[in-house]
Amino acid sequence: MKKFLAIMLAAVMLFAFAACGGNTATDGNATNGNATEGNAELLGMSESPIADVALNIDYEVPADFKIGFICLHDENSTYDLNFLNAVDRIQEALKLTDEQVVVKVNIPEGDECYVAAKDLVAEGCKIVFANSFGHESFMIKAAKEFPEVQFCHATGTKAHTEKLANFHNAFASIYEGRFLAGVAAGLKLNEMIAAGEFTAEEAKMGYVGAFTYAEVISGYTSFYLGAKSVCPSVTMDVQFTGSWYDVTEEKNAAEALIARGCKLISQHADSMGAPGACEAAGVPNVSYNGSTYDACSETFIVSSAINWTPYYNYIIGQYIKGEEIAADWCGGIAEGSVVLTGINQDVAAEGTFDKIQALVEDLKAGEVKVFDTANFTVGGEAVTSFLADVDDAGDNVGETEAIAEGYFDESAHRSAPYFSMRIDGITLLNEMY
Repeated sequence: MKKFLAIMLAAVMLFAFAACGGNTATDGNATNGNATEGNAELLGMSESPIADVALNIDYEVPADFKIGFICLHDENSTYDLNFLNAVDRIQEALKLTDEQVVVKVNIPEGDECYVAAKDLVAEGCKIVFANSFGHESFMIKAAKEFPEVQFCHATGTKAHTEKLANFHNAFASIYEGRFLAGVAAGLKLNEMIAAGEFTAEEAKMGYVGAFTYAEVISGYTSFYLGAKSVCPSVTMDVQFTGSWYDVTEEKNAAEALIARGCKLISQHADSMGAPGACEAAGVPNVSYNGSTYDACSETFIVSSAINWTPYYNYIIGQYIKGEEIAADWCGGIAEGSVVLTGINQDVAAEGTFDKIQALVEDLKAGEVKVFDTANFTVGGEAVTSFLADVDDAGDNVGETEAIAEGYFDESAHRSAPYFSMRIDGITLLNEMY
């Protein structure tokens, strides 16, 4: 009988993707789990693709309100499915009609985004949201043309420098979720070492990345630091694909990493390419943006993801109440914006659930800092100062001190990640920009 434990992060019960399946539960009891009385409330998979989130809805949506969404891909991309599931969730929570929610998918990072934004304005949308980094300049163009409409953009970097009253960036402190997923990875490596599968010196992970951007660097570094916190000898190789979504390239990258001796694979890439390669090779996998349990039940351990529902609720509420939408917004565990799937206990190391659950509370209390400078070096040296390229002027020159009180203060100066240090223990096999 399969055992699947879900982690509760703040008000969030669980996050899983319908496309990848997962085991459903009713009344908080896992249909395929062996619940114990002490943690029964933490067990079970939500029947909804997105976990129930305690949304603070203190406004009423007028009948003429309409919101538009622009997605880079469609539901076949785990990244975009993440946003689309959140659209469904907020539509249900606010009882919005289909006429009040307009979604455009497969919109490239080009002038097509500007055209899509204009079309949504013409259809009466009061808020237009786009989900991909390359959409930003086209959203800014639309925001300047239509000052009466609010334009919100995920993963972008320019809202705080453009200073447009109707253009906003948003992200989440997903590095917290990746750190926790990394802990699960490190515990699995320890278990494999103890079982004699390889030595501590051979504990190497592989990571499939899309581009060599700060967002990806921040993600793979936090994942590595999570693993290193419990498995000190771990190292990691990173292979970039040059695409956010490419099944073949992601599969090839994972296979190449496995051939190099990587004992566990994770990724910041959006297809089933890497998880599928891991399942075929019998190599443990930590996925991203949702559970791959149904397709990869023999290798999937856990996944972290951003839940965009709290942000959708925030921007709609601020607009309806006539209040300012922040130029930069970043939600975390406490806001229900950072979530983990259930843990596949048939693959995860014993004790993973309890360890992560304890760390969730430590992160919320500020007792654990993901980028604590005491836990990494660069070129063999401790890091005491680092100028981050927060303003993103296109020159790749840092201008903002990001080290505060002994840790890299990610997300403090803008919502999108700006951690770009290349720390010891991680080897980049290639670079893609």
